Amino acid sequence: MTGSFLRFSHLCGIIETAIAESVTKGRFENMRNTKFQKFFAAGCVLAAFVLWTVLVRLADVRPIGPMGSCVGLASLNQWVHTLTGVSMTLYTVTDWLSLLPFACMLGFAILGLVQWIRRKSLLRVDHDVLLLGGVYLAVAAVYLFFESVVINCRPILIEGVLEASYPSSTTVLVLCVMPTAIMQFRRRIRHPRLRRWVCLMSGIFAVFMTVGRLLSGVHWMTDIIGGILISCGLVLLYDAAVRFCSEQ
Repeated sequence: MTGSFLRFSHLCGIIETAIAESVTKGRFENMRNTKFQKFFAAGCVLAAFVLWTVLVRLADVRPIGPMGSCVGLASLNQWVHTLTGVSMTLYTVTDWLSLLPFACMLGFAILGLVQWIRRKSLLRVDHDVLLLGGVYLAVAAVYLFFESVVINCRPILIEGVLEASYPSSTTVLVLCVMPTAIMQFRRRIRHPRLRRWVCLMSGIFAVFMTVGRLLSGVHWMTDIIGGILISCGLVLLYDAAVRFCSEQ
């Protein structure tokens, strides 16, 4: 009787171990698949931005801009621009409000600097803060690149100057900085009500700035879409990288 009970207990132990190993392996595979999916999603969105840029550069290109400047997807852009018109007041408001994302960038840069000084090593700075710096550098690189490689120019002259317009730099700035800031707020603001309020207002601000930039008439529709695509790709890439580093 005792021998049978011991054999039964041993068999149960083997089954329990096998189940635990299976569950652990399954969780590991799920984690690995999730990380892959996030990087894959970011890559797909960035690839969509590249394809959209090629389309804007090559499709339906006609001289509908100021000073006879050629614009891609001219029919779409002209229709939307005629619909929205131009509001210099909205342009000025969104221009001044774009200082807020720069303030967020400065705040997180100071956070990283303080951690670096206190911990006496750059590698000991929180990985999500270091990666945030990478996002900011990517935003700067996008701006500099498209200032040199002009895809579209603005639908209006700004102080008599025809400026590059694709992608909307304000849209890229806001939609890269504010969503990543929301991720930081969710992690670092401990008070639940304050955290929800700050995240909500940040989201509303990002939507207002994007829509306001379109309605101001200082960008073509394709410029806004391009800004949204590359911003979403960079934010998804940041999220994937943060999660990858957290699981190491």
